[in-house]
Amino acid sequence: MPGILSKPPSENTYMCNRRPSQAEIAAFKYLTKRDALKRLQKSLNQHILTAEPQLQKSYQLEFDGYQQLFSRYLLENTDQSSIDWQKIQPPPEETVRSGFPFDKNREKSRQFTGTFIIPYQKLLETNVDDAKDLLNKLIVVKLNGGLGTTMGCQGPKSVISVRSGLTFLDLTIQQLEQLNRTYDCDVPLVLMNSFNTHEETENILQKYNHVSVKIHNFNQSKYPRIDRETLLPIAKNIAGSDNSCWYPPGHGDIYQSFYQSGLLDVFIEQGKEYMFISNIDNLGATVDLNILNYLINNQTKHEFIMEVTDKTRADVKVRTITCFQIFKVLFFVSNDEQGGTLIEYNGKLRLLEIAQVPKEHVDEFKSISKFRIFNTNNLWINLAAIKRILEEETLEMEIIVNHKTMDNGLNIIQLETASGAAIQSFEGAQGINVPRRRFLPVKTTSDLLLVMSNLFTLNRGNLVMNAQRSFPSVPLVKLAPSFSKVKDFLSRFQSIPNCLELDSLTVSGDVTFGQGVTLRGTVIIIANHGERIDIPAGAILENKIVSGNLRILEH
Repeated sequence: MPGILSKPPSENTYMCNRRPSQAEIAAFKYLTKRDALKRLQKSLNQHILTAEPQLQKSYQLEFDGYQQLFSRYLLENTDQSSIDWQKIQPPPEETVRSGFPFDKNREKSRQFTGTFIIPYQKLLETNVDDAKDLLNKLIVVKLNGGLGTTMGCQGPKSVISVRSGLTFLDLTIQQLEQLNRTYDCDVPLVLMNSFNTHEETENILQKYNHVSVKIHNFNQSKYPRIDRETLLPIAKNIAGSDNSCWYPPGHGDIYQSFYQSGLLDVFIEQGKEYMFISNIDNLGATVDLNILNYLINNQTKHEFIMEVTDKTRADVKVRTITCFQIFKVLFFVSNDEQGGTLIEYNGKLRLLEIAQVPKEHVDEFKSISKFRIFNTNNLWINLAAIKRILEEETLEMEIIVNHKTMDNGLNIIQLETASGAAIQSFEGAQGINVPRRRFLPVKTTSDLLLVMSNLFTLNRGNLVMNAQRSFPSVPLVKLAPSFSKVKDFLSRFQSIPNCLELDSLTVSGDVTFGQGVTLRGTVIIIANHGERIDIPAGAILENKIVSGNLRILEH
């Protein structure tokens, strides 16, 4: 089993009358961690016996996977596998920016020829006559493991209504239904659920029985949360523990879970060649024929493509952007929804997540000057390559250690992986720098305001930037905490404002918007504590700061 501790780094014994050597310290750390692994194995074996008999085999498979992850965590926690910051380099600049000149000669001189980042504009337009054959080799996978709790909603996030009464799932199915009808093809939808979303998702899928899209779903793994001090599962058993004792281990689990579900073999037998993976809340992640054509018809085989896009200043977390002393209000504008970045490391492309970055280098990681791009988590991966890598046990992904504190004050550890981190395991892996329109996530109600507004038009499941918008980028929106839940957000807008000419909007405090409001340029609305501002119907706010107390009452 790869990663399982087997041999101590030193056989030195310990002496009481002198300071221990580095080798002795390493041996001590090894022994304590080896014991932790043995105790975990024993605990998980006992847990399996508490599961219902028909479920014990599936739990055994999941726990085997968790033990491998845990063993790797122990090794990496002793600095045997940590990233050396000095070896990290951004990809070559001439291939990073979309539209930037592409220098083939320089690429040939690099160690990682064939594993670089190319601009989307370099891709050839797809011949419409070839579209059907291309699409019949594709499956679309949506990551559907998240709940809507951060936006104040119950159940899977995919069933939140985002536009014209349609949910994320509705829009996804409409997109694929239109694709299949237009090109007379068969592109199926596959949902990767978690134990938090699986049951409700299966119930919801009943309403799509008559659409022209084949829908499959499978569950990702269910791993035990472990006590940070004892390194043992906090669940005492399987049958009697609640869901708070378990967690879905990140979307990097998709490879193993998809393989174990049997769907991977099914699709390979059907002649499918590639999967397109994306987050279900990324409304810009639609099937792109040019990327698919590049994968299938390129002379060089690319088993893995990651879509990246340029950072903007709005993506960089800054401590303070604006401070209005007269209102005694300090605004923090940030966007932490961007993913990791692609780097060159030991001659290969790798994904670097912020969780892997030493504290002293976090600002450097977030800067635009060195790391200009970030991962959209739109991934295109060869199915046969996934099968080969899993069966050869050569899949490599960095571990993300997620420290949490439970409601009872217990400190726990979750070991997770990111699907994009697998890029280093595939042959001919590449990044494609795509336009920003392919990254339109809805993580907060600030994002929801944008996709519900007239900035976009809706065409059969596809959100398209309004042609009347002068700029291709979306405004920067920061709404007050009182808007954070969807129910409260909707109650504060009699109608969604006209945002076509909006650059940025910041709202603080108790604020409501009347019917037919227009926002232009930079708009800042500040209702201090105990005050309320009602923006009147039909108001036009252009480059305005609104503060104080403004109430509009029914007569």
